[in-house]
Amino acid sequence: MNRTETLHGLRQSPKVDVCVLGGGINGLSVFRELALQGVNVLLVEQADYCSGASAALSRMVHGGLRYLENGEFSLVKESLVERDRLLRNAPHYVAPLATTVPIFDTFSGLANGVVRFLGLTRRPSRRGAIAIKAGLGIYDFLTRKRALMPKHEFRSRRATLSKWPALNSSIRNSATYYDAWVSHPERIGIELLRDGLSAGPNARALNYASVEANGSGYLLRDGLTGEALPVEPRLIINATGGWIDIANGTLFADEARPAPLMGGTKGSHLIIDNPALRDMLDGHMIYYENEDGRICILFPYLGKVLVGSTDIRVDDPGTVRCEADERDYILQSLAFVLPGVTIRPEEIVFQFAGVRPLPASKDSFTGRIPRDHFCTVLEGKNGGPPVLCMIGGKWTTFRSFGELAANMALDQLGVTRRVDTAERAIGGGRVFPKDPERWVRELAASTGLPVARIAVLFDRYGTEAEDIARFIAVKPDHPLPHALYSARELQYLVRAEAVEHLDDLLLRRTTLAISGDLSLAMAEAALNLLATEKGWSAQEADEERSRFLNLMDERYGVTEQTLSARNEHRSELCETTAKSG
Repeated sequence: MNRTETLHGLRQSPKVDVCVLGGGINGLSVFRELALQGVNVLLVEQADYCSGASAALSRMVHGGLRYLENGEFSLVKESLVERDRLLRNAPHYVAPLATTVPIFDTFSGLANGVVRFLGLTRRPSRRGAIAIKAGLGIYDFLTRKRALMPKHEFRSRRATLSKWPALNSSIRNSATYYDAWVSHPERIGIELLRDGLSAGPNARALNYASVEANGSGYLLRDGLTGEALPVEPRLIINATGGWIDIANGTLFADEARPAPLMGGTKGSHLIIDNPALRDMLDGHMIYYENEDGRICILFPYLGKVLVGSTDIRVDDPGTVRCEADERDYILQSLAFVLPGVTIRPEEIVFQFAGVRPLPASKDSFTGRIPRDHFCTVLEGKNGGPPVLCMIGGKWTTFRSFGELAANMALDQLGVTRRVDTAERAIGGGRVFPKDPERWVRELAASTGLPVARIAVLFDRYGTEAEDIARFIAVKPDHPLPHALYSARELQYLVRAEAVEHLDDLLLRRTTLAISGDLSLAMAEAALNLLATEKGWSAQEADEERSRFLNLMDERYGVTEQTLSARNEHRSELCETTAKSG
């Protein structure tokens, strides 16, 4: 991920077979696919990798139970296949998740489901036991041959309230089935990137860069220095998700600009620090309907609780954030399903919002917009390279969507596929040990690091923890304030993973921010380390500090005062932990 070498190479030769625009999960997937086939491919991301919608998902890896109601059987089948592949290929980040559906009616939703299935517009309504039972039966049928997880089970009202007494007492039944969750989605993106780059010098990538039309050709602009240099692709893949129409606007002259392809909706989520609520869930996701029929989720996430989400049309994907009325809606939905639970404002430790990259649709109800994915090829301007646009998609299907787009690109280039990724392990999922505890002990013995430290690294990075542990062991190391991260660990991430800004490190390469564990002292320690690595002046470091704090406040609802208050709180926790051994 050497930025200097990548730019130097493009100055020497601007020709590439494929230029992928967008470093979200789908762009990274198609980049990896093409790189592994030996294609000369360049990925260009205007911000940081996985910093848009790919960082704002619900952290679910799922088939999409509710999509059955729209008749999207092929999408659900594909999603379940890809979910199961991720359980095998990325076991360090993707794990089974018991999912419980509270049911408040028996027959409700049957007529509505039929109408929606037939494609007629109708507002969503509550789903009753029969409708849910039918959907879960289809789920089980579609996964019967793989059978990686248990079949669904129904509970009576008494059994449900015995296990979850805090649930709304008007419940009739509950059903439990299994999907999966992802702990570090942004890190999977980085691992896809590394996998692609490992294919050889034919694969290159840049974050904080953009491509724009320039007369009859294109310019690549370095967003860090402002330098512009020509780039000459044979094919452009527009994988910018919610930004597809905006990106097309920079690639085509006004008179040739294609009709809008996207019509995204915003989903917002809250991270809540309420141990009683977390423990009450007993490791389950509660997958429930709010009173308006909107599906909401609630599950333990990194020691906290994730709850969401909304589904609101948006025009500008670059300005989305969780607004006050969305927080109120999410908390109201939580109060509906768990009426005895009260969430104090200070318990909301993080909030985030992203744009679902849905195809353009005039449907008045966002839940009816298809969640499937497809590609369309646009003619290039003035005989220039064609533009392949990746439309729609959901996080779970990133591999198959990348494969689809790559196959279309290979056809355009006249290149034969030579590597299949269906069963290819991702990053730290490679050579995953059957006995993780033994693996941890052996690496601790060979590096001299404590077993507990290796266990933490393994939990964060899977088998890629070995490279990080060996890097840490080379020189003296010290812990950073209020977190189980060390200076050498962050130093490795900065050097190896194209970290250019503080938020890259604290929001995406690590889970410090989203977990609510980030304190001001930790942020400043990370900034000092980053400034040293980058050779920043004191003024540049101060500007970066202000940039980061403004971002945390405006986008994630975390103020400088909140981070400062965590200094004392985290210190108390560390002292308590130390005293307890």
